[in-house]
Amino acid sequence: MEKIIKVERNHFGEIINFQTSSGRIISYQKALNEIEAGVISGVEVQENELGASYIVNENDDRDFSNYPPIFQ
Repeated sequence: MEKIIKVERNHFGEIINFQTSSGRIISYQKALNEIEAGVISGVEVQENELGASYIVNENDDRDFSNYPPIFQ
């Protein structure tokens, strides 16, 4: 099972892409779909009060703030 290892953020600081342990770079939406399908582990999909889905890390770093960027 794949895990998320890196993130790409836009100029607002929002995550727009993830890199998986197999080297794939996937969009936020694709990651949501794959997490729900059980392809990616170590993260979960939650819903905010408006019903929008978002991804959180199951570890202490829930917002991926300590994850390295995809492109340096």
